[in-house]
Amino acid sequence: MADEPDGERVAASLEGWLAGVTFADLGADEVTDLLVDAVVAWAEGQGWRAYRRAPSVMPLPPPYEHRHSWIDLGCARPEGPPIAVEVDRTDRQRTVDKLLAEAEAGRVAIWLRWGTGPFAAPQPPVHMVTCQVTARRGAGRYTKQPVRERPAPEHTTAPVTSGEQADLFAGGA
Repeated sequence: MADEPDGERVAASLEGWLAGVTFADLGADEVTDLLVDAVVAWAEGQGWRAYRRAPSVMPLPPPYEHRHSWIDLGCARPEGPPIAVEVDRTDRQRTVDKLLAEAEAGRVAIWLRWGTGPFAAPQPPVHMVTCQVTARRGAGRYTKQPVRERPAPEHTTAPVTSGEQADLFAGGA
């Protein structure tokens, strides 16, 4: 299996890269494609080769056992084991099983989950990277805006007198 600290570093690096990815009003397939493109850009920025739809080591069940299963993205690195990345909006056991097989074959297995959360962590050695989005109800459209750091609002330091504050419980019953 791949080196665990290396996998943690790789996952943290990818999560940091994805923090800068923003989009507005995209459908599910468009978000997945955009995230795959972002992972490719991240891998190439590291000097690695990236392969979309790379063959997986996971066998397909009968009657398809003569065909390949695929991972969304494979990355080849000159130093360190290859990386297998699956990008999913849903929580699928088949994805976890596929990534466990990839890890058993010596690859760093990363599950890039996107959606509104919460995201249940997979069993090690699969590493999870998340991309939190907002969804427009009923429209199947998703948005990810940059995180804005805003200061807390300023509060008055003067004591409030009883004449300035209305009794919230008076007069209603």
